[in-house]
Parts: sequence; C-alpha cells; structure tokens
Amino acid sequence: MDRLVLWNIDLTLLDVGRVSRDAYAEAFRRATGYPLAALPQLAGRSDTEIFFESLYLNDVPTGQDEAADAELLARYCWELEAAFTARRADLAEQGRLLPGAGAAVAAAAGLPGTVQSVLTGTLRPNAITKLDAFGLAKFFDLEIGGYGSDAYPRGSLLLMSRNLAAAEYGPRITADTTVFIADSCRDAEAASVGGAHSIAVGTGRDTIAELQQCGAELVLADLTDTDQVISAIDRLTKVPAGR
Repeated sequence: MDRLVLWNIDLTLLDVGRVSRDAYAEAFRRATGYPLAALPQLAGRSDTEIFFESLYLNDVPTGQDEAADAELLARYCWELEAAFTARRADLAEQGRLLPGAGAAVAAAAGLPGTVQSVLTGTLRPNAITKLDAFGLAKFFDLEIGGYGSDAYPRGSLLLMSRNLAAAEYGPRITADTTVFIADSCRDAEAASVGGAHSIAVGTGRDTIAELQQCGAELVLADLTDTDQVISAIDRLTKVPAGR
C-alpha cells in the first residue's frame, strides 16, 4: 500500500447528533447518578474529553484520586456503549449520511494502493456501530484506526494509526502519503501534529473561513463532488515517481 486515508466520522461522513445526545445523557446519568443538563462543544473532542468536561459543566464531583476517576470513566464508557447498542436502529432512522459521503468513501477505496481507516473521538464499538448503520464499515480497516477509547490527544492517535498502517501495509505509508479528512479546526491541527496532510470539509461547526485560517491544506464545502474529493486526496498523497 502507498497511502493512508483517514476519515473523521461525525459531521464529516454522517450526522447522528440527536441519537448521540440521548446516548450521552443516559450514560452520564447511569454512570454518575446526575442528569446531563449541559453538554460541552463536541467538535474535535473525544468521548473521554466530553465526559470530563461534562462533569465540570454539570457540577458533578469527581473521584478523590486518579484511580477513582479512571473507574468512573470506565463505568461511563461501558454505559455509553450500551446506550448506543440500544439505539442501533435509531441511528439510520433519526440520523443521516451526509451528502456525497458514501460515494466519496467508496471512490477513495478504489484509488490504487490505498487503505482507509477512521480517526474519531468516538469509542471504538460505537464508531463501528455508526459506520455499520450506514453501510460504510466495509470500506475501512478498523483495526488501524484511532478512537476515543484511547485517552490520547488526537494528534497522537493519528501518529499511532499511521504507524499501525505502516507496520501492516508497508513503509511507503508515511506522513507524506497520509491524509486526514475531517470537519473541524482541531482536526486540522491534529493532522499537523500527528503528521498527515489535511482536507477540511465545511459540514461541521467551523465555517469555511475558519477552516481556511486554521491550517487545513485544502478546504471543501462538502463531499458532494466525488471527483473533487478524489482529486484532492490523490494530489496530496501521490507517491513520487520512482519512489
């Protein structure tokens, strides 16, 4: 393989915000005993970050030490996975695949020498549930992805995913042949830190202007023009002749 294409999931490929908010609320209440009255900004954040920020916003006391906090987080993650599993049917019924996303992912899978995976703040089981709900999981090697289950900054997750891909598919996968497609400035920054090209799409909370100003190499309004998406991926990750 010559290149790695990493995709963010929420608000890049699909929108399941209503189902996610319900699942967060149920998991938070079950794990902490408190209602989730205020939810933090979700864009570019992992489920772990969202949980601890939610504790602060909702005035929920944390544990007395790191071990207690880790236990509370583990309980929340278990509850969040259960909440998503219970809402599996709701994902497709109440959510939507964003325009052009399915065609773009399928076309990128057909690029010569390409392996695709995901880099997402969502817990791994829930990321797979989301992708399965819209028929996208088959296009990705989900074993080399980066997930919110891992409590690392997203830039570190990107580097980890790229290293996993290189170990599995060969050393031609490098920072120069990796691209991260996502919808937030935090994701563009993660690409810079973790070592990858970045394509930002204006389907999230950040505006086109904000995405252009925060360092994304290419900015697209959305994924509806499949040829434009594939051309952008190919241009950024093309292996030089003779390499």
